[in-house]
Amino acid sequence: MRWLAALVISASMAMAAGEKSGDFDYYVLSLSWSPNWCDLEGRAKNSDQCRPDKGFGWVLHGLWPQYETGWPSYCPTAQRPPSRARTRAMADIMGTAGLAWYQWKKHGTCSGLTADEYFAAARRAFDAVSRPAVFRKLDKPVKLPASIVEEAFLRANPTWDKDMLTITCKAGRIQEARLCLSKDLQPRICGRDVRRDCSMSDALFAPLP
Repeated sequence: MRWLAALVISASMAMAAGEKSGDFDYYVLSLSWSPNWCDLEGRAKNSDQCRPDKGFGWVLHGLWPQYETGWPSYCPTAQRPPSRARTRAMADIMGTAGLAWYQWKKHGTCSGLTADEYFAAARRAFDAVSRPAVFRKLDKPVKLPASIVEEAFLRANPTWDKDMLTITCKAGRIQEARLCLSKDLQPRICGRDVRRDCSMSDALFAPLP
């Protein structure tokens, strides 16, 4: 039975080593509605992202390498981690430098890019999205179907197909808009495991503070 034990140990070590950096099929660009995140957990964490003077609406949660089914994470990489200055420079669209660091560690390491290249790609992808202005005009919390949020994004970005975008919910609130992108950052159809839209008809949407 020694051979079986050796096989199990070998397999465990292979899994612990993580996936190969740069070996993925496409990206998911995840945008989070900051006021909802702040209501759920951000203010309890005293996050700078939730300060009223920041005025964050849709923020970049992350740019995630993805397989056609599933995704890699925490990949071993020879690339140097980002400097503090580099992660601070992402806070204007990600809310905090801490989120930028975490996204590099979990997802950026799987991109096959340097930290500078990864964050530059994330910014290009974020800037290419037309974020619906209507949500910034809310003056009180509203409840709406998640499909309305999807439709607003599709109207603002008329070259997208509905299967390129999914809207997620958490704790009864709109959570994120997730757009699928090719490796060269062009919108593409999402894998089946990503195309799981929130079906709520009364999801809470908080206004800007």
